[in-house]
Amino acid sequence: MSLIDRTRVFLRVAELSSFTAAATSLGLPKASVSTAVQQLEAELGARLLHRTTRRVSLTQDGQVFYERAQELVGDLDELAGLFQGEGVALRGRLRVDMPVGTARDVIIPRLPELLDEHPELELELSSTDRFVDVVREGFDCVLRIGAKADSSLISRTIGHYRVINCASRGYVERHELPRTLADLAEHRLIHYVSRLGSPVDGWEYADAETGEPRSIPMHGSITVDNSAAYLAACLAGLGIIQVPAVGVRAELERGQLVELLPEFRPAPMPVALLYPNRRHLPRRTRMFMDWVAELLQPHLIEGGG
Repeated sequence: MSLIDRTRVFLRVAELSSFTAAATSLGLPKASVSTAVQQLEAELGARLLHRTTRRVSLTQDGQVFYERAQELVGDLDELAGLFQGEGVALRGRLRVDMPVGTARDVIIPRLPELLDEHPELELELSSTDRFVDVVREGFDCVLRIGAKADSSLISRTIGHYRVINCASRGYVERHELPRTLADLAEHRLIHYVSRLGSPVDGWEYADAETGEPRSIPMHGSITVDNSAAYLAACLAGLGIIQVPAVGVRAELERGQLVELLPEFRPAPMPVALLYPNRRHLPRRTRMFMDWVAELLQPHLIEGGG
């Protein structure tokens, strides 16, 4: 293993604070990862990591080397692709994260085309409703819908998702359709939270005059913490949901879901690609983000209107 390869291994161990996690991420045996770091420390004549049974952390020398090595490896990656034209196939590992519905309905069905064109691209696709730690978990980019929690990341907003109000056909048949906000007192909302035990939101809508977000407290019989359960609960007739239209397009077309109160929709949700604050963005990351943005364009609306 070359010096640059050992340095890449060290960077991943430092990012994940774990030899085991780094080995899994890199697809290497844990012993190889440990040996690579030991050899790097011997070559530098400095201890880079504190090792305990529970955690791995940077020493003072390790922190200095980590910061400089990040820049140097980034420069090397940029240099390697400097003279490659846009038509040259992408190669290397790319770790990305995006919401479950977007991955299932939009991205994964088109992946065969991308990977046929770039057979040496190794894609690791995480699909989850939680906010992953982009740097610590080694992600090259993530797709986020709604508020962006980490201000240390660079954000590229690509549009907005229209959000609609839906209920199942069965729910509509059992209850009188709400026609005003006052009617919602007789209905139930399925509550969605990122973590059970968190405060629940009410019925959200955009003020017709100002566009400002408003909220009305609303009763609900069930609270869920992931998008799959959110949709399933709605299809089971447990209440009303407020969801990006792209995520329920098939159910609306099949008549399983019915849109309610279109004049009282929530404000559109921003859709953004986020990536670590690096001086040089690898070509494979930049081109993958361009590809995702292009795929999503038919499902997006401009601005917040």
